[in-house]
Amino acid sequence: MDYRQLNTEEIAQLERQSCSATDWGLVQVHPAIDLKYVRHTRFSGEIRLGKFKKSFNMPGGIAKHAGLFHATLHNVSVGDDCCIENIKNYIANYDISAGCFIENVDIILTDGESTFGNGVEVAVLNETGGREVTIHDRLSAHEAYIEAMYRHRPHVVDRLKKMAGAYAESRRSARGFIGPDCTIVDAGYIKNVYIGPCCQIEGAGRLKNGTLNSRPEAPVHIGYGVICDDFIVQDGSRVEDCTTLSRCYVGQACTLGHGYSASDSLFFCNCQEENGEACAIFAGPFTVTHHKSTLLIAGMFSFMNAGSGSNQSNHMYKLGPIHQGALERGAKTSSDSYILWPARIGAFSLVMGRHTSNPDTSDLPFSYLIEKKGVTHLVPAVNLRSVGTIRDARKWPRRDGRKPDKQLDYVNFNLLSPYTLAKMFRGIRILKDLKALAGETSDTYAYQSAQISHHALNRGIRLYELAANKFLGNSLISRLEQADCTDAETLLASLPPTEPHGKGEWIDLSGLIAPKSCVTELLNRIESGETASVEEVNRLLGELHRRYYDYEWTWAYDRMLSFYGLEHGKITLDHLMQIIGTWKTSVTAIDEMLYEDARKEFSLSAKTGFGFDGSARTAEADFEQVRGDFENNPFVTEVREHIRRKNELGDRWLAILRKLARPL
Repeated sequence: MDYRQLNTEEIAQLERQSCSATDWGLVQVHPAIDLKYVRHTRFSGEIRLGKFKKSFNMPGGIAKHAGLFHATLHNVSVGDDCCIENIKNYIANYDISAGCFIENVDIILTDGESTFGNGVEVAVLNETGGREVTIHDRLSAHEAYIEAMYRHRPHVVDRLKKMAGAYAESRRSARGFIGPDCTIVDAGYIKNVYIGPCCQIEGAGRLKNGTLNSRPEAPVHIGYGVICDDFIVQDGSRVEDCTTLSRCYVGQACTLGHGYSASDSLFFCNCQEENGEACAIFAGPFTVTHHKSTLLIAGMFSFMNAGSGSNQSNHMYKLGPIHQGALERGAKTSSDSYILWPARIGAFSLVMGRHTSNPDTSDLPFSYLIEKKGVTHLVPAVNLRSVGTIRDARKWPRRDGRKPDKQLDYVNFNLLSPYTLAKMFRGIRILKDLKALAGETSDTYAYQSAQISHHALNRGIRLYELAANKFLGNSLISRLEQADCTDAETLLASLPPTEPHGKGEWIDLSGLIAPKSCVTELLNRIESGETASVEEVNRLLGELHRRYYDYEWTWAYDRMLSFYGLEHGKITLDHLMQIIGTWKTSVTAIDEMLYEDARKEFSLSAKTGFGFDGSARTAEADFEQVRGDFENNPFVTEVREHIRRKNELGDRWLAILRKLARPL
């Protein structure tokens, strides 16, 4: 579209409508502009105005026509059909796209050149520095994890920082941007902020040096009283209700609200943070905290739920806030829990009480840590039979609020994986070694700074072994489902993995689970300069995620040989039938424990508080109206259905293998 200058009559019309300009020659307009919708507006610098044809339908039935009313613009381009009115101060150095509604705003400006939050360093985990992550609007949880946690590979970290710096420079501009169809109303101070399409800003107090990476499919919403300095907010996220952020990254589909405050923290996809406070945390995917009294500080989390009053300490009043800790994926804290950093809590564990002895339970996942009279008591593996653990694992995929396209974080939702199973195998060895060292008859066993009871130790071994049987059987059946079952020889020949990667240690890169060898290859490529951009790093991380199940079978096959005492090339159909039979038994045993755990939620004690002003029968009826009955509970019926499906699957494969073993 060729814009044109104003003619003498149009300038006179604008001046009659209380408009002015330092130089009308610098004002260009759309050929079809209707100037009656430009009133009480002052122009300076280079101005470009689109046409004003449409109206905005407001809540309550009011319509407002596009145009400029009571505003001051300096070096601004305005797209078609925008409504800009009641700008208390001015808008300077911005390109405003078509269809925007901007009303009752104090000031919107770009001052000098800006990278709009890209390139800001966030001092996670260690407040005194040393693990800074350079944020940018293409940052993934996995790239941030490497940059923060791989300081033992300084050349890799340096390369990542340079990539992030180069990307930040590509975003540098002396002009701000407001994308199409944005709404900015009742806002205060907006300086050096890139605002993506369809973003909604309502009543924000201050937004300074940041990017709102909104898009039409997943708009960003910034609510009343919000203050953000040095920030990135990704698409689909909501920051509302007087939330305060300083040097923070907010990933896709996150919700921060109800007065939450955070500094030097990273929140990746689907985090929900309300009421409490965060300082220097690395909040991986699905980190959740809802309570005013909760402080998360100097910790790494993912798939985590913090109970009310959860707290950590990251220094002991000596050298300052230098300590850090981690709750590995799926860990939870109960109300009023406390952990003295440094500490590391195993995956899918529950922390109850106060723990000041710096526990490390990373090789004993799915455990309870319970404080009794100042002593940490460890209950290994017990969360494997908890209905809450299974409920969490099933809810996370359903609560993924991201759109399928353009997902930055590659999230593996699997409860059982080579990452958690390797820890369980180490846990079995630890528990058996404790038993051998202290003797079969010991009442308690000491593990690091924790106490494990005799009963808990033996039960932990059994639960870990059941989980191992379940995982290895699942992997085997998944492999068989893809195999050629024409005859026994062909079937057995298809079992060995063709993917060379996968053996050995696996790691959780804040949501992405991958073999350590593959991650090391990626790090080597970064270090050598072969991978030289954030886009390429993200592509390679995505490839690791997509090939997870190929890698998983390589690991599972190798572990299956050692766990069941088999030899490569000498596996028989009888071996496969034994493994599947053990798998059936283990799956059923775990599901039955989940079934009984769910039953506790319908016990007599669970009905306390129901049936006010009535008899026991009234309490029963009240309970059923609110909670339903046990047998028809959706989770209970799902467990029963799961047992049925898995038994049918196992029986089907046992029949196939028997037929192959004894052909007609």
